[in-house]
Amino acid sequence: MRNLIRFFIRHHVIFLFLILEVFSISLIFRYNNYQRVEFLNSSNVVSAKVYSIYSSISDYFSLKQVNQELAEENARLRTQLEDRIVTGRLINFHDDPDSLKPDYYYVPAKIIRNSINDQFNYITLNRGSRHGVRPEMGVCTADGVVGVIAHVSENYSTAISLLNSKLKINVKLKKTGAFGSLEWDNGDYRETVLNEIPFHIKISQGDTVVTSGYSSMFPEGIPIGKVIKVGLNKGSSFYAIKVALFADFKRLNYVDIIDFTRKDERDKLEQLEEQDKK
Repeated sequence: MRNLIRFFIRHHVIFLFLILEVFSISLIFRYNNYQRVEFLNSSNVVSAKVYSIYSSISDYFSLKQVNQELAEENARLRTQLEDRIVTGRLINFHDDPDSLKPDYYYVPAKIIRNSINDQFNYITLNRGSRHGVRPEMGVCTADGVVGVIAHVSENYSTAISLLNSKLKINVKLKKTGAFGSLEWDNGDYRETVLNEIPFHIKISQGDTVVTSGYSSMFPEGIPIGKVIKVGLNKGSSFYAIKVALFADFKRLNYVDIIDFTRKDERDKLEQLEEQDKK
């Protein structure tokens, strides 16, 4: 305390000067309209800049929550779109309530790990069994197909990436409806290969490739990519087709996990068909 008193005594002239300076400036602004207006305008500009910077910082740190909310909203909209537009069903008040449920629900998830440089690439998601996630569920974004759920724990799941040579997806050409299988050839992460399209099918560069709907993992019509190269397989009756993927696997953050509500019913019926073939 004694040192503080000594400090004020030693520099009392400076403190007195500052006090008188502030008092003088306040008198100028109080009794001169022009200076008062200019001061208020300047202070408003400074305040606006400070609040703008504060708002930008606050918005930056809230991006995680905002992105999560947007992902959940997109999932809800996808479900509604699937029910009202894609399926094209008309509601009848005499219908069975179960028949009015959407065929597909979408569960939003965040990617917490993603690989693109391995032969067998996987994606880890922050959604698990307690969120309704099960193996063999499709995974997609607004841009296109991403993969298929392989393993599930209570809070997490892993998906086989479309950039995995073990995964094949049933697809079709949107223009002609001709269907085939899509698989990665361990090459460029932006491209994949479309097989089993016969020579008699008319195909051109730029044709869109979408899901066929033949698999219970994906509804029909989800975009995958576009044809960029059409070749001929020697000794085969099928094309060799390169497809540029719409989804950028280097920039994936949020995805939707596709829950086909009637998957078990469909799978059991198709298993009976397989048994009949034996």
